[in-house]
Amino acid sequence: MTSVAGDDVSASPPRRILFIDAYDSFTNNIVSLLRTILGAEVFVIRIDLTTLDGSGGSGSWTEAEFVNNLTQFDAVVCGPGPGSPLNPDDVGAFRLLWDLPSQLQLPVLGICLGFQSLVAAHGGHIRRLQRGLHGMVRNIDHRDDVPGDIFYGVPQFNATLYHSLCADIGQDDDPDTPYDEWRRLKRWTPTARAPQLQPLAWVTETRGDGRGERILMGVRHTTKPFWGLQYHPESVCTEPAAHAVLENWFREALRWNQTHGRQVQSGSLLEIQTLSPPNHLEAVAAHKWRASQTGETSWWSRGGLREVERNCEYAYRTIPLPPGVGVPDIVEALGLAHGESIVLDSSSHTNGDPLALSSIIALEVENALRFEFHVSDQFATVHIPGVDGIPDQIETIDLHSDSTTIWEIISDFWQARSHPQGSTATNSAFKGGFMGFITYEMGLSGLDKKMVSEERGHKRPDVCLAWVSKSIVLDHKAGVAHVQHLRHQDSDDEWLEAMTERILTSYAWLRSGHNATNDHLNGHDTTAKANHELNYSIKIRTPEIETYEEQVRTCQDFIAAGESYELCLTSQTTMTRPPRHSHDTMKGPNEAGSPWSIYQTLRKRQPAPFGSFIRLGGATMLSCSPERFLKHDVNGLCSMRPMKGTVRKSAAVTTLAQAEKILHIPKEEAENLMIVDLVRHDLHGVCGVGNVTVPDLMKVEEYATVFQMITVVNGQLPGHHGPRTSPTRRNSISDLCQYTGLDALAASLPPGSMTGAPKKRSCEILKVIEAHQERSLYSGVVGYMDVTGAGDWSVTIRTMFRWDDEEAPPNEALGETEPREVWRIGAGGAVTILSTPEGERDEMFTKLAGPMGVFRDAA
Repeated sequence: MTSVAGDDVSASPPRRILFIDAYDSFTNNIVSLLRTILGAEVFVIRIDLTTLDGSGGSGSWTEAEFVNNLTQFDAVVCGPGPGSPLNPDDVGAFRLLWDLPSQLQLPVLGICLGFQSLVAAHGGHIRRLQRGLHGMVRNIDHRDDVPGDIFYGVPQFNATLYHSLCADIGQDDDPDTPYDEWRRLKRWTPTARAPQLQPLAWVTETRGDGRGERILMGVRHTTKPFWGLQYHPESVCTEPAAHAVLENWFREALRWNQTHGRQVQSGSLLEIQTLSPPNHLEAVAAHKWRASQTGETSWWSRGGLREVERNCEYAYRTIPLPPGVGVPDIVEALGLAHGESIVLDSSSHTNGDPLALSSIIALEVENALRFEFHVSDQFATVHIPGVDGIPDQIETIDLHSDSTTIWEIISDFWQARSHPQGSTATNSAFKGGFMGFITYEMGLSGLDKKMVSEERGHKRPDVCLAWVSKSIVLDHKAGVAHVQHLRHQDSDDEWLEAMTERILTSYAWLRSGHNATNDHLNGHDTTAKANHELNYSIKIRTPEIETYEEQVRTCQDFIAAGESYELCLTSQTTMTRPPRHSHDTMKGPNEAGSPWSIYQTLRKRQPAPFGSFIRLGGATMLSCSPERFLKHDVNGLCSMRPMKGTVRKSAAVTTLAQAEKILHIPKEEAENLMIVDLVRHDLHGVCGVGNVTVPDLMKVEEYATVFQMITVVNGQLPGHHGPRTSPTRRNSISDLCQYTGLDALAASLPPGSMTGAPKKRSCEILKVIEAHQERSLYSGVVGYMDVTGAGDWSVTIRTMFRWDDEEAPPNEALGETEPREVWRIGAGGAVTILSTPEGERDEMFTKLAGPMGVFRDAA
């Protein structure tokens, strides 16, 4: 860490910076960078002057309080964000800084939107670029030989740009001046339009007409302590040399304070957070703080849940996994294809996929305790299974006045049952705990509750997590199966022994070594062939081509206006068919057209590391997702794998090298980079400063039918491994809440690869463009968090799903009398300024083709 606090311009430590957050999805990355390289404390307030105090409670300052409280800071940073600097709502508190009287002035650095606001307030204009530069990496042209300049001594570097609006100080007012002459004589000189702004840095972008578009990248006010940078110093693709600019800025800021006799005051109002934490953590921290003051007990200690599933221990039997035996064999041997099921299936392990390490099969799901939550409700529902003759119970938990959240309920329940005796005995990926799904709308409500309508026309769960105490884990790498039971400490192993014996005597185990094991892993796709004659009854409605292309253009209009950097547009295909009665147990699990039969076809055609077969909470989900959302281990190491950039396998694209050549182009890399920087922000919110890394950037991987570009982003939760991150003040959120992988999950929803950036504004825009249609299970997540704290969640893509309560009218022309089942498949892609409507249309249909083809053939 480089600290400027010890220079000859030093003032009384600690150094304090106020960061004004414009509701951006990169804020935490900048805060982390500032704290790391400057050695200063950074405090966050939002552009609407709302604050988050140390106990997790939200508050706000008046404009007068904001101005008065500036005396407590050495400097201010105005951050990036969506929108226009000409819109007062988009810049909020920024505008209060530019006209402060001289005796109240303090050093300010504007970044991106903050930079544009600075320029607009001092004579500059704001215009649209000829073509936006979101996610583009460019060389920053600057002078390094001017003492006192923030670029002094800084070598040339590349930096990431995220803007479609341009600060115009009149650099193009004289079109007759040749570019070379402007570059040699005028580029470092203040212009007549903005005489108080000293240009410090530029990028020149060659456009289609061959002329260079001159784009201002840095300025300094000639008489006030204001500086600005258009590029993003915090981006993972901005070179480290750029950090010296921030160090120089803070040094000059402190020098200005000293020269002008400005003294930083202390005050109690500094009890605000240094990072912008996720909304759910604000509520959880506030509730825990109130409980610590009032002696309030936990929600579950007052009801029937107090002792449910507590005082358990982990028991297991490990048996060899015969060659060729896999998930389908166990599902059918145990009769799990009917009724409620949760199967997380790494079917691509047969292809040597390094991510396909384990498959997890939940047992007796219908008898498992289950948490459900619908985001429009003010309560959560817990289904408690009956024991010893006691009937099942349904308990509701009041979420009154937002003092308790569903995340706190789940976390508290887990905490009281975590790390049971014996849970370190095996290397099993899952040892019992939560399994289930979370919808896209649950993620939206975490951004802003108003983003999900209170009148949704249904009561389907947005969170549905079963507490699984009996399970089987197939360790594909070790070649073993773990039969597992979280049993009460006073019980015996009768169930465990019986289940192990049942598996060992099953048909698959007895037939092990033969190639034809139920046609699951070898042979031909017999299910689809057998069902071919039923295809006439299936009705499929795909997105209208013209409508989708127009939606792409609308996305690009918003991007060009500065409202978003990238918009992950999606659409849904609906498929209806006559009902299949799952309660009819006289028919076998491989009955043509059954959900299990369809899933088997899906996993054969598109094996994936994060496949799933789920029937839970009124939903049926058949997925071959290739995308991990979040993995977290027992030591608090979180890993995310945003996936952006897709090319379909074809006769022209058969090798990894060919795919890399296609995907490593500016458009595809920009799509990936924008989500990577967003994911880093999400993880910084829970992992803290300096605890987020990017070990793999824009790596192309091969899957069954496509090649995908992925990036790995890791974060270390504080207090789990190594020294605990020291809070800057007492009563910080990290003191009140010991973060777990569940917090990292909640903080990161909805998946950034399905939203765009900045996340909140992008989701608001997408709701309008997508005509307020719910994405539901699509764009949500599926996975688990076990009793040790380990978990793995995938993004729900390449998925077909249905809800039991959604029906379509019968097709009377075919003699039907019963309502039809309605199945859905979501598909889409990331729209950027470089997209074409035709290209995005083709990408959407490419992603749709696999699952839709399976349904058409096998349903």
